[in-house]
Amino acid sequence: MTTPKAGERARARTEYDAFLAMCPSRQLLDRISNKWVVLILCALGGDPSAPPGTSPAPRAMRYSELARLLAGVSQKMLTQTLRALERDGLLTRTVTPTVPVTVTYELTGLGLSLHHLTRGLREWAQTHMDQVLAARETHDARATS
Repeated sequence: MTTPKAGERARARTEYDAFLAMCPSRQLLDRISNKWVVLILCALGGDPSAPPGTSPAPRAMRYSELARLLAGVSQKMLTQTLRALERDGLLTRTVTPTVPVTVTYELTGLGLSLHHLTRGLREWAQTHMDQVLAARETHDARATS
């Protein structure tokens, strides 16, 4: 027997439609399409410098490691993004009582399943950047003519 709450969730699941403005799946899509989310998931999913097509093992990282790796992210943005990912169940935050306190972040199973997609996006962007830059130049040259 399912609980009323579980029944509501099951019914809602069949009704998710990201094309609808108020759908929670649209809100989730908005969050996971953020560049910092994609890069954090890629970083925690394995060695970011590994060659495309390889599957490095996921790893836990300290806040300071993430901050160094993600060039240009502010402390506020990194903190907000990590908190949001933790709330969504995509990563876990572990505090170790050392001096100073050590905080590490690691992908959950749910986060790892999303990482496989975001890694592909990152690889695609890096692989096709020359083509995109050439297309931009061509477009801009037409626009100024």
